[in-house]
Amino acid sequence: MKLGIVSAILDQSDFKEMIDIVADNGLDCVEVACWPKEKAARRYAGVSHIDVNNLNQESAQEILSYAASKQIEISALAYYPNPLDEDLEKREKAIKHLYRLIDAAKLLKVNLVTTFIGRMQTKSLSENLEEMEIVWKPILAYAEEAGVRIGIENCPMLFTDDEWPGGQNLMTTPAVWREVFKRLDSKALGLNYDPSHFVWQQIDYISPLYEFKDKIFHVHYKDIKLYPEKLKDVGVMATPLQYMSPKLPGLGDVDWSKYVSALTDIGFGGYSCIEVEDKSFEETYEDVKKSVSLSTRYLRNYVI
Repeated sequence: MKLGIVSAILDQSDFKEMIDIVADNGLDCVEVACWPKEKAARRYAGVSHIDVNNLNQESAQEILSYAASKQIEISALAYYPNPLDEDLEKREKAIKHLYRLIDAAKLLKVNLVTTFIGRMQTKSLSENLEEMEIVWKPILAYAEEAGVRIGIENCPMLFTDDEWPGGQNLMTTPAVWREVFKRLDSKALGLNYDPSHFVWQQIDYISPLYEFKDKIFHVHYKDIKLYPEKLKDVGVMATPLQYMSPKLPGLGDVDWSKYVSALTDIGFGGYSCIEVEDKSFEETYEDVKKSVSLSTRYLRNYVI
């Protein structure tokens, strides 16, 4: 396995400075945030370390050359919107940018895009699955033709009132994964596996690694801390941030030794990236940089 980081947390750095920070921490790779260059719609979104809208052969080579000079590989191009948004204008915009990411991934020879499958928040699961087929079959056909894979993260995007009631990402449980992979039978479609989202959903985050081992394209290291006293007060129907918090790896409830052990069991030898979303380390940009160093130091106990 190669250890890296999701670049979105390094939002105050341009591409070269971001690569420098990754290299200075002794990391191997980076999942590069590639949102459109505009105001962020939510926390950790809107970061654009590679502007895919203006990417060409020359600029792509400059990007790859600089990363290589620091011995850093690009694990994936990251963009996490809602491609099934019920606002059709927002949906079209998200899908159009996904196509640009597929082109950019091919041009950069990264060949992996990490994203969400999306969800219509006010529609049922069955309605979403039907709409998903309509939206995603042409995207996957385009990706297959380009030789690019799509890794879907299992984050429900159901944390705040504006994401209620259904959340903004359909692929949140093993049961849904089975149905999605049956309906979208494509070698280009797989998972960007994050155990933290299973913790607060009270789902086993180890056994799915074995069942879906052939669909795991990329993995995340993000931790979650549950607060039982808060959960007792608000219950599971509350927005999740009322009873849990994202934490740095090692500061939450994920058992990282079991997680990495399972990854080695299934022979996963790909890219694995730290995703930092811990508000306790965001007072200053120096605190953010420290969070990268702390997370790296901790995970090097398991990934070397």
